[in-house]
Amino acid sequence: MPTWVWILIAVGAVLLVAIVVMSMVKRRRTRQLQGQFGPEYDRTIETADSKRKAEKELAARQERREQINVRPLTAAARQRYTDQWQTIQAQFVDSPEAAVTSADHLIQSVMEERGYPVDDFETRAADISVDHPQVVENYREGHRLAQRNSDGSGSTEDLRQAMRHYRSLFEELVAEDADDPLGRERDNGMGDQELARQRAEATQRGRQTR
Repeated sequence: MPTWVWILIAVGAVLLVAIVVMSMVKRRRTRQLQGQFGPEYDRTIETADSKRKAEKELAARQERREQINVRPLTAAARQRYTDQWQTIQAQFVDSPEAAVTSADHLIQSVMEERGYPVDDFETRAADISVDHPQVVENYREGHRLAQRNSDGSGSTEDLRQAMRHYRSLFEELVAEDADDPLGRERDNGMGDQELARQRAEATQRGRQTR
């Protein structure tokens, strides 16, 4: 068999191996993102132009989050914010619009004290989605309902639902076992499935307190 034929066979084999390796890397990346983001992964896939763009966006969120020094709240800060939330809930009876506005501002204050940038809503939601993928949609829905009310097309029930959505995120942000830096999870050798399991358990604990 001519030498050039052997060369073509070798090149073809190398290309085949490269394709297989790339496919395995992509599948592993998909599994990792699914484990990290849970329902947020599905939402991003549905709203993006393609799966590739969606996964690129989620990976970019992870990279951005790794650059943010998120800190846990002190016990005193947790108590202070919890007391403020209870005051806001009581305020809802007489002034639901003001209560929802106060709830939104309180969440931003908690995020800022913990180290999250709070420049604009979309950035806040994207950052929160990395650590709290199970409840970030509550944050979006609460914000949407509050905006609809401010536009004059909402109702008291919308505001009530907005408060419930905001509370879901608030309770996770002030929890004692709130999100740790992602680098710590990697250093501990935590696998994708274990990470997803722990996040699911944290979400379930939050539901049981409501």
